[in-house]
Amino acid sequence: MKQTIEPCRCHWVDLGKPDYVEYHDKEWGVPVHDDRLLFEFLTLEAAQAGLSWYTVLRKRENYRAVFDGFDPHKVARYDERKVESLLGDAGIIRNRAKILAAINNAQRFLEVQQEFGSFDAYIWQFVGGKPIVNRILTPADYRATSPESDALSKDLLRRGFKFVGSTICYAHMQATGMVNDHAMDCFRRAEIIALS
Repeated sequence: MKQTIEPCRCHWVDLGKPDYVEYHDKEWGVPVHDDRLLFEFLTLEAAQAGLSWYTVLRKRENYRAVFDGFDPHKVARYDERKVESLLGDAGIIRNRAKILAAINNAQRFLEVQQEFGSFDAYIWQFVGGKPIVNRILTPADYRATSPESDALSKDLLRRGFKFVGSTICYAHMQATGMVNDHAMDCFRRAEIIALS
């Protein structure tokens, strides 16, 4: 019987969690230019604050269902009744501040779209329109923030967004491919550079 050899992946990937492996192998670090998906990641990163990404990842499908597919136009119109419904849903992170932040951020997101034509045009300017490729050799090389995430956080906060500190912004930038933080020996690093 032929033995399959696992490709080399980033240090943080837990091979015992197939959904985590799939997220790393197919999504993490791929440049995102779709506004709906950018809003989804922004909302999920905010929901993650103080928790592990894996906790949120396991609830992602539930989030998509109860947050109307992360349509910012719909989320922006959520009322107190909807908030109460969300607070009663065990399939998501039941935190009032984070749910209210998602609604507020949808409203601010629409304002940014109106000003810049798309959220994509707005957010990618913080990295000059192309991914920053870092040299990650060991787990110690991963950072929590960067000058770019500091600038993005500052601007989002000025515009009234919530749960958008520099650490959350940096995680968002990693997830959406604004930053390529795949390790030097990870098979995805070169694949994503080729995509860009």
